[in-house]
This record gives sequence, C-alpha cells and structure tokens, in this order.
Amino acid sequence: MSGADASTTGGLAGTGAPVVVIGPMGAGKSSVGKRVAKALGVPFTDTDRVIAREHGPIPGIFADRGEPAFRALEAEAVRAAVATGGVVSVGGGAVTHPDTRAALRGARVVLLTVSPEAVAARIAGTDRPLLAQGGIDAWQTIADERAATYAELAHATFDTSRRPMSHVVRDVVAWVTEQQTGSGEERTGSGEERTGSAEERTDSAEERTDSAEEHIGSDQEHTTGGTP
Repeated sequence: MSGADASTTGGLAGTGAPVVVIGPMGAGKSSVGKRVAKALGVPFTDTDRVIAREHGPIPGIFADRGEPAFRALEAEAVRAAVATGGVVSVGGGAVTHPDTRAALRGARVVLLTVSPEAVAARIAGTDRPLLAQGGIDAWQTIADERAATYAELAHATFDTSRRPMSHVVRDVVAWVTEQQTGSGEERTGSGEERTGSAEERTDSAEERTDSAEEHIGSDQEHTTGGTP
C-alpha cells in the first residue's frame, strides 16, 4: 500500500451487498467487523464463532479432522453468512478454498492488513493451529502465500498496524457509506485524507487514549481458538 493507510479499487458489488472482512491472522477482522456492523446498524457474523458453536473448538477440528475438512466447513459457514447479509468476518485462510472465494462474489470485500512487527504481540500465546510451531515466522510465510489472493478479492484495503481501532472502524464505515450513497470512486489515500475536515482530523483525547478493549487484536478475537 506504499505507506497509505487505505486504498480502494474498482469492480465493486451492489451498494446493498454484504460487507466481508478478510485478512491475515491478527489483523483485527473480528474486532473491527463487529464494530463496523454496530455503526452501520446491520447484523454481524463471525464465521469462526459459527464453526466453533456448531462443530466445536477450531484447534480440535484441525487436530481430529485435518485442515481440508475444516476449510469445507468454513466455506459453508461463509456462504450462509453472506446470504444473511450485514457484516461478515472470515478466518485468515478462508480465501484459500474455492467455494469460499465463490461465495464472496457479489459482496463488498474489505481487506485488513497488519505488519509483522505489530502482529507479533497480538498472536503471542494464542492456540492458532498453523502457528503452533513456527510463531511469527510461520505467520509471515502464510501471510505471503495468501497476499495475492487477498489483493485479488479486496475492494478496499485498510492497514491496522499502528492505528487505534476506532480510527480503522471510522474509515471502513465511511467507505461503506460512500458505496451505499454512490459517491465512492477509485482512489488511494490515508484515512486522514478521506475524512477531510479539521475536526475529523483532530482526534479527541478520548480517542487517542484507547482502552484495552479498543486495541485491535484483543483477546476477544481469539476466544474460539482463532482461524489460521
């Protein structure tokens, strides 16, 4: 993204289409997606939580049935969530399955990115199956392998590396709202550039001092075992 906080591309789906949040492990998909849905007043579905609720903890599925079986369950969960509408967050590897990619056709796809330096603390101590042995090195390898697919699917990209969650959420909501009003255009720029007014660029003390709940990649995102 060449240093920019956000970028958008053409080829958008219809303005009433669901919003699907994709991205590497630890980018903050669940945390951001939930708050974007709340701001927009639409339903939110975390497919990791759906899978865990219906089939048990994700690490156990990987251990007992293997990754291919898990990806098939995930693809079905994504298809159902997209059909429901609203905002949907999917696991980091969901895009590797062709059925999941097919389910995203017609959706507005938001990609969240994060640097290795920023994600290291977020994934430390988690039980994500594909990171069990390799840690941050495994994260980098997996992120690199999936980068081209993320980029191909994404209509808009937002970096979460060093930004408060409230700022990322604000920018995603602004982008979605632009698509709904038909004013969105292909462009690249920082979230600050998009907000425009001095009032929006000058953050309050409350926004600058984020609580533990506000930090992207909080423990809340990993309660289901986390999809790698």
